[in-house]
Amino acid sequence: MKRWEDKREEDESIETGEDGMKVPIDDTNADVPADAELDEDAMVEAAIRAGEQAAEEELAAEAAAEAECTQKKCDELYERLEEATALVDAAKQEAKNATERMARLQADWDNFRKRTRQERENERELAAEKLVLSLLPVLDDMERAVDHARQSEEQSDQYYQFVDGVQQIHDKMVGILERYNVEVIDPAGQPFDPLSHQAVGREENAEAYDETVAQVYQKGYRMSGKVIRPAMVTVTFGGPKRPAEDEEAAAE
Repeated sequence: MKRWEDKREEDESIETGEDGMKVPIDDTNADVPADAELDEDAMVEAAIRAGEQAAEEELAAEAAAEAECTQKKCDELYERLEEATALVDAAKQEAKNATERMARLQADWDNFRKRTRQERENERELAAEKLVLSLLPVLDDMERAVDHARQSEEQSDQYYQFVDGVQQIHDKMVGILERYNVEVIDPAGQPFDPLSHQAVGREENAEAYDETVAQVYQKGYRMSGKVIRPAMVTVTFGGPKRPAEDEEAAAE
């Protein structure tokens, strides 16, 4: 029965031509129900919407993936930026510390040079002072010899020439010392100064101001403003007090 129905459907779909040949019937132009056409349009629209939705979802997924990748890159760049900033800050701090150390070293070096230069100058002054002090007794002996010779009864020309020669040698030595900032302290008749005079005796004298140098037993010497040997003197007493203006003038 089934085979006969299939055969019938096959015969209905075949048409006999003029030459007696059977030709399949074209049913594409057959009438289609209206609701079938609507279902087809709906399916097309649904397919379009599904495609658009799928495209949107795909674009959204790609955008999310790209945003996630971009965020990771931004995070990595931010971390690198923080590391670079930390390195720059560390380098700046190290440079600052190095500059401060250099400044301290430079200050220490300047102080060392100044201190060394001052020590050398002090050593030279001390050596020169020792040399001058060693020569002062020679000058003292020459002065005593000249004073004694001038009080002698010998009055020959040769004698006076000899004394004058010793005096010239003495003056020449004093001149050489003066070029090295050595000055003689010969305070006869001046107010007594305990900083540069050494009192070895007192003399009563009502006509002279009190505390006046009467005699100089041994001259003193001052080198570069420093008293290296005070003058040995005698001081008067019993006289009037020295006026204040005279004391100020003597101090100047």
